[in-house]
This record gives sequence, structure tokens and C-alpha cells, in this order.
Amino acid sequence: MNDLTLLVDASSLLYRAFFSTPDSVRAPDGTPINAAHGFLGMLARLVADHDPARLACAVDEDWRPAWRVDLLPEYKAARVATAATAEQVAADVEVGRQSVYVFRLLEGLGVAVVGFEACEAEDVIGTLAEREAARAGTRVAVVSGDRDLYQLVRDPDISVLYPIKGVTELLRVDEAEIARRYKIPGRSYADYAVLRGDPSDGLPGVKGIGEKTAAALLNTHGSLDEIVRAAQANPGAGALSRVAAHLDYVARARQVVAIPRDLPLPDVDLERPRKPPIPEVTALADALGLTAAVGRLSAALEGTAA
Repeated sequence: MNDLTLLVDASSLLYRAFFSTPDSVRAPDGTPINAAHGFLGMLARLVADHDPARLACAVDEDWRPAWRVDLLPEYKAARVATAATAEQVAADVEVGRQSVYVFRLLEGLGVAVVGFEACEAEDVIGTLAEREAARAGTRVAVVSGDRDLYQLVRDPDISVLYPIKGVTELLRVDEAEIARRYKIPGRSYADYAVLRGDPSDGLPGVKGIGEKTAAALLNTHGSLDEIVRAAQANPGAGALSRVAAHLDYVARARQVVAIPRDLPLPDVDLERPRKPPIPEVTALADALGLTAAVGRLSAALEGTAA
């Protein structure tokens, strides 16, 4: 039997589905249902291709938690700024509306949908991944377009499957891939993100330190802790002087970047469901025009998909 646990960043994939599936895909009442349709198809493909024994979809209960914003006001500020595009605002509203139906369908099918108060999907995945990796003989694969999750990678237990083309083409990110792509030790992605910054999340990084300098510091000193110690001991030395001048930022940013591994999540049954849809699921799928999409996912879960 496959020993794989598949943890899906549902919030990330819903946005990808929204932008990749035409808005001409609509429910019988004429409202768009493209994000839901695309997401269900992606999940069906993931289950059919990877045949996980255990499965969960993690969701954002808060995509911009106050505790992260309190530490760094820049965190995802572009999404709430007055300059945010009308397209982005409309996407947020529409994905939020459709996600309600997706989660109802998933729960009706028996797929675990897991969120946690004041946390993002990545935080939930961090805790679930740690729990699952502790199970004897279990491998964990995280499916997400969020590179923050690279910090969870730990050979041979945890890898990330990063979507390249929908979910038909996925980049498997292990420690070797992180080392190849960023020229850093395979478990140093969080430290690298603090130093370099992350434009997608609005994190500026340490002023004057880019990708090459961040990588050089990590390869020289081994970790952010050691870089900070070296900067404190010798604050006038080259790139260390830039770290020394921004120690407050480093301390705050590393808390923002770090994905927790120990949230007090309740025990969740992640066993892959293999039963036909209950009538309530069928009725909701019919009402939304998602009968075929739900049918494909159900068949994949049961192991009967072609």
C-alpha cells in the first residue's frame, strides 16, 4: 500500500484554478463556478496520479494574520493597499464565494478540510506535515504554489510538489532541488527568505543583501543564528555589517517567515475516503453544475478513475 500523505494547499490551488479556468464555466443560475470546477479537477488529478493513503486540504482562516502584520506591517500589504487592482479585489471576493461550496463538497465526500484560527494554510500544513512525518514509514508531499513551504522540506520525509502547469506538471522540491536552485544548504530556505526577502509577501529582506549575498552568508556561516552571532561580533565586516544594521528586522522577519510545526490542531482523520458520494453531495453538485467534476474526484478517491 502507498505510504504517502498528500497535503494540499487548497487556498493556493483555488486561486490557480480561478485564473486558469475560463469564467464561462458557470452554474445553472449563471454565476461563475470556474474556481471550484478547476480545483476539483486538479484534486482529482492529484489523487489519481499520486494515489495517497492519506489526504488533507488546508485552508486559510486568515490569509494575512494580525500577528504577522504586527511584526511586519509590510506583510502582504499590497493586497490591501488602495492601489490594489480591481481585478485582484474581484478575484479575492469570487474565490472566497466559490471556496465555500468547494469545502462543503469536500467535507461531504469525506476529505479532511483543515484550518486554524488566525492562521494561513501554510501554518496548518506545517503542523500536519510534522505529525504525519512522525508516523512510521510515512512520506509527506505538500502541493502548493507558495514557496514559503520549501522550509518544510526534509529528506526523505517531506517534499513539496510545486505546480508548473496546472497539476499535470509538478516540480518535486527536495533538499537537492533547493540546493541546486538557490545555492544554499537544503534545509536553509527560511533563513534565506529572511535575508533575501520575498516580494510576493511584501518582505523587503535585509537592505543591501540579494540572492547571491544571502547564499554566500549561509554557505559561510551555516545558519541565520550563526550569521547574527558573527554580525554582532564583527559588525563592520562586509555583508555582515548590513545584517548588523538590521538586526531588529531580522528578528521580526524570521518570526513572520517561520511556519509553525506545533499548532494545537485537533486530531483529524486523514484517511483517504473511498465511498460513493452521499445524496447531499450529489444534490449540491447538481445545483452548482459540478456533477461531472465531483464525479471525477469521487472516482479518483475510490480508485476507479481511468
